[in-house]
Amino acid sequence: MRYLPLTSDDRAAMLAAVGAASIDDLFVDVPAAARLDGAIAGLPDHASELAVERHMAALARRNMAAGDGPFFLGAGAYRHHVPASVDHLIQRGEFLTAYTPYQPEIAQGTLQMLFEFQSQVARLFGTDVANASMYDGSTACWEAIVMARRITRRGKALLSTGLHPHYRSVARTMAKYTGDVLVDGDPALEPGTDWAALAAAIDKEVSCVVVQYPDILGRIDDMSVLATACQAAGALLIAVVTEPVALGLIKAPGEMGADIVVGEGQAIGVGLQFGGPYLGLFGCKAKYVRQMPGRLCGETVDANGKRGFVLTLSTREQHIRREKATSNICTNSGLCALAFSIHMTLLGEAGLRGLAGINHGRARAAAAALAKVPGVSLMNESFFNEFTLRLPVAARPIIHELAEKGVLGGVSLGRLYPDNDALANGLVVAVTETVTEEDIAAFAAALKEVLA
Repeated sequence: MRYLPLTSDDRAAMLAAVGAASIDDLFVDVPAAARLDGAIAGLPDHASELAVERHMAALARRNMAAGDGPFFLGAGAYRHHVPASVDHLIQRGEFLTAYTPYQPEIAQGTLQMLFEFQSQVARLFGTDVANASMYDGSTACWEAIVMARRITRRGKALLSTGLHPHYRSVARTMAKYTGDVLVDGDPALEPGTDWAALAAAIDKEVSCVVVQYPDILGRIDDMSVLATACQAAGALLIAVVTEPVALGLIKAPGEMGADIVVGEGQAIGVGLQFGGPYLGLFGCKAKYVRQMPGRLCGETVDANGKRGFVLTLSTREQHIRREKATSNICTNSGLCALAFSIHMTLLGEAGLRGLAGINHGRARAAAAALAKVPGVSLMNESFFNEFTLRLPVAARPIIHELAEKGVLGGVSLGRLYPDNDALANGLVVAVTETVTEEDIAAFAAALKEVLA
């Protein structure tokens, strides 16, 4: 039996209160092509629970999971080994059920974990402070742009062409409702970044410059010169990190002058998980801390002089007046932040550097092997564990042929930029510690065969 708590009169009163003539008026922003008009074709009206389970299991068996064969996918989501102890510890009842620590006297464990998490992120990013996490990297990127507008009182953001297109898409979606002007474009299939051009384009209307490090093509550049240009023009430099393991080897963005550093924490402790839930990381310079979205846990002492933890800043709309809130993000990815923090603790600084070294070494081996395939060339002059190959033909159909041979061979730029033919031959390949020499050999052999 359906549960319908509202009567027709209730609905009419609610619609009148918001100024809508009908329920359909609430969905005018959804494109007509995306709206369901009638029943879904091909689906039965009903089925037993057992029948549905069997049907869904049969569909799942058609998938190729990350561990089923050589795996080289990346482009913002990375397959790393997550120790079994991480999953064991996050499922403890006191962690699994913990939410917002409104009462610090009974939430010391949660607060301490978030404090340690913040300390790890700040150390990783090279920033003065970090918050207690956000939803994911893309929304953290947008929150950084809005934060820059509040600080500079300007409304134009320059987005590097090397910024992940999904992050750009999120920013464009949100900017429709804030009036921010976003200046962006697609990357060129060449070794150099566009950072020099960004520095030249900064004017008095620019609130921030957003760059990805390493970028969507795996390129790494020194942002010090760009940071200096931003500072001279009164704009902020925002660095986006989608692969935090890279910071075990390359210089932290905060150490090169970035004002705000955001990123995706999925690569450490969280796993791929079919696309989520993921973990947004956010750090900045101390002078901007009161404009930082989300929550900040702090360390203090109680009346007896004992160490304790409190919710120091909470600038979200649940806690203060809506018009004073810096963000409408009403939660943090607490469980994913815990997984990140546990994995980071298990690794330690030496372990993270060692893990990063393994990633880079195997990526170099893979790049060398794949570049020997006839017609294939390596675009990058520098990279961490992700690089871009130029193929002699469009990469997207090649990816499908590789999958039929049991190799998940990377992400085609044709998929990320479907309207840009100049990028169609580009293939982004990610290599982590989970990739073996046999995987690399299988990839090279399969690629040679499908290109023959």
